[in-house]
Amino acid sequence: MRRLWLACALLSGWALPAAGQTPAERGAALAEARSCGACHGERGVSATPEIPSLAGQQAGFITLQLVLFREGLRDVPAMAAPVEGLSDGELEDLAAYFAALPHAAAPDRARRRVAAYNNGAALVARLRCGTCHLPSLAGQNQVPHIAGQREDFLAATLRAYREDRRQGSDTQMNGVMRGVRDSEIDAIAHYLSQR
Repeated sequence: MRRLWLACALLSGWALPAAGQTPAERGAALAEARSCGACHGERGVSATPEIPSLAGQQAGFITLQLVLFREGLRDVPAMAAPVEGLSDGELEDLAAYFAALPHAAAPDRARRRVAAYNNGAALVARLRCGTCHLPSLAGQNQVPHIAGQREDFLAATLRAYREDRRQGSDTQMNGVMRGVRDSEIDAIAHYLSQR
């Protein structure tokens, strides 16, 4: 009976987890099969405007976002097909893979705009970003790693929170960003991207 089940599984195209593989290894295979690198970059470092890097991101955060995409609770059309039909375990494997990758390369300090960087640092302190994202801005659990993220992605995301076009698992970020001006968002995004 077991042989019949295995034969049916193989013929139907089901992917059987390889014995002894870690969640990150299974996630790497899934990322390859689902072409995650086409948008999020090889090894999770995005070169695509307004697409986040996932390398070194918090596994809990990635898992949560993938569940929200899969369940249609977060509307990002480009993410519908990649998560379609994935189990909770497969989403956790993908998250484990990206979390295990080294975080994006150090920012290009030559691109640092000193006034924007300093203004962004002051705003991050005033808005108490380090309370949830930690003082290092590396995030924790379901709170994302925001230091070193793409500047354009950060600015677009912060604007979306401010304008209630995006919500996380709660509305805390929407409240934090309410009333923050575009120039301030740009400074925050610059500072975070340069960390």
